[in-house]
Amino acid sequence: MELLNLISLKTAARDFCASLSTIPIPDLYGITDGKAVGTYVELAFNKYLSAKYEYTLGSAALGIDFPGLEVDLKVTSIRQPQSSCPFRNASQKIYGLGYNLLIFAYEKTDQHNSRTTNLNFQHVVFVAREQTADYQTTYGLREILRRNGNKDDVVAFLEERNFPLDEIGRETLAERILQQPPDIGYLTISNALQWRLQYGRIIQVATTSTIVGVENLFL
Repeated sequence: MELLNLISLKTAARDFCASLSTIPIPDLYGITDGKAVGTYVELAFNKYLSAKYEYTLGSAALGIDFPGLEVDLKVTSIRQPQSSCPFRNASQKIYGLGYNLLIFAYEKTDQHNSRTTNLNFQHVVFVAREQTADYQTTYGLREILRRNGNKDDVVAFLEERNFPLDEIGRETLAERILQQPPDIGYLTISNALQWRLQYGRIIQVATTSTIVGVENLFL
């Protein structure tokens, strides 16, 4: 049995979603809870993978679905493409989540005659960890630096955006930003007890642009 790597994971993701899009699913008929749909798809994908590949299964303790490849799977409805993820520290919004994302975006349709559901996967997107920061935050900070902004400007920006940090934390992060300007991220990340990730922009970028680190696997 082959060892799963990033290339085979991407290929398997594309093929799995194409296949599942054609299969009626009785278990999801009438289900409106996105978390239940996501759990079903994740379990089905792991079953699909484990028949072909060897890999380390994710767990709540490890925090992501494919820890050996540093990839987390997100299954989301195309109508409201978003999910949550654990909050580790405020700098994730600027420097990324620290791992790659694999996003399955589906449209769910119930077939009342057969009492089954169809999941039509419209997008399968891979996002490298370097592009998993917040778009508006990273864009704004790079603009400040481009205009020769100083530490006070960066601290003021972090305050205006209600970064979940105390004064010392903001000063420390501002110093890091000046020394290590962030890459542009393509997620929308909302402050909460958990990060709320929104994928509308990343799906748009994947399907309309050529950005290194953002791959549309459904080509």
